[in-house]
Amino acid sequence: MKRLFISLYLLVSLSFLGIGWTLDSIWQNSVEDSGAMDAPLVAFAQLLAKIPQQDRKKYLDQLDHNAEYPLKLVDASQISLSPESELTSGQILIASQGDDHELHFIKVGQQVLIAGPIEIDPMASLRSLFTLFFYLSFALVTLIWVWPLSRDLKTLKSATREFGQAKWDTQIELSPRSQVLPLAMTFNEMSQQIRTLIENQKHLSNAVSHEIRTPLARLKFAIALIPQYCQSNSDPARRDEFLDEMQQDIKEMENLLEELLTYASLESKQKDILFEHCALELLTEQAIEKLASSVSAPIEFIKPSEPVYIIGDSLLVERAIQNLITNAQRFGRQSIKIEIKQSEQQVSLSITDDGQGIPIEDQGKIFEPFYRSQSIQNGNKGHGLGLAIIKRIMDGHEGKVTVESTAGHTCFTLYWPIVTSTTSHK
Repeated sequence: MKRLFISLYLLVSLSFLGIGWTLDSIWQNSVEDSGAMDAPLVAFAQLLAKIPQQDRKKYLDQLDHNAEYPLKLVDASQISLSPESELTSGQILIASQGDDHELHFIKVGQQVLIAGPIEIDPMASLRSLFTLFFYLSFALVTLIWVWPLSRDLKTLKSATREFGQAKWDTQIELSPRSQVLPLAMTFNEMSQQIRTLIENQKHLSNAVSHEIRTPLARLKFAIALIPQYCQSNSDPARRDEFLDEMQQDIKEMENLLEELLTYASLESKQKDILFEHCALELLTEQAIEKLASSVSAPIEFIKPSEPVYIIGDSLLVERAIQNLITNAQRFGRQSIKIEIKQSEQQVSLSITDDGQGIPIEDQGKIFEPFYRSQSIQNGNKGHGLGLAIIKRIMDGHEGKVTVESTAGHTCFTLYWPIVTSTTSHK
């Protein structure tokens, strides 16, 4: 993390410094040292060239002299230049004299006009100081920009380390202005989902072990009694009843495992659901036909005036409807009513029974796996997975399931988003 911060900070800072320093050098070489600064001396040399050589010195002495810009004429033979240097009448030759002064040379006929020594720009050092301050300010601005990013990334690193240590409730809190806020929100969502999965896994493991223990204990007890029922003088009717009880225990465990596998498969196949246009009325009629029984309360199906379609997996939708009908048959007394409605926003299917009702304190928990109300004594023979399966199916269809219950009236309702012409298949 520190390496990332240092590399990013150095990259941005050195980029500002390097580019700025380069541009400043180009400016100084191209503008400040341009020929416009030398134009007066070149013009004066051209004026002297028109004066006879013997009168130039006299003319030069008559001028008002500037102590900061002294001028003098010497013979060209008195000037010693390097081989690569050449004096001309239209260009000034500059030679340094120490660190703070310089001399300007320009040819005037057979003579040379010398200006100087001239003090080099007295503000140069101050300008360099201001330039350095300018770029340090840039570096400070970069630091102000980078530091919150480094701090937030460090927070992400700490949260990830804690999460790796099985602290499943780890959450990241960052400023709304943070540049990595989307990453933190994604981490929080991932943490929430993993925590939920782990809690469900623990809950399911505990519940399964508890649910299987009872029929398994009965089977072990029954196996121990088999020799008594296999004797020649044993009652055949009692033996058949005993074997039927063993079959019921086996069937109970098979149903539990089937529901558990269904619930687990819905968790792992949410993205593999086959979505298509489904006729909700037809799926409901199929579920009623499969579950219609003379021993349960009669089912009244209120059909919609027009065909109603939803986007979903027909098998899963029918499974959700069957689970609700089975639940209503378990608790209903004299009537079960099924009704389909469609509005501009959503499609709903409600199943109502006249059972004893679900207590208020249980209504928010009945969709949790293996939860069964302790206050319901009659008909509560399920494993507590039916409603949890329904909720998972509806979550996968971007819908929801709700319950309203009072004494003698319980209504479960499934909701799906409305099907439009622009709805695409997933």
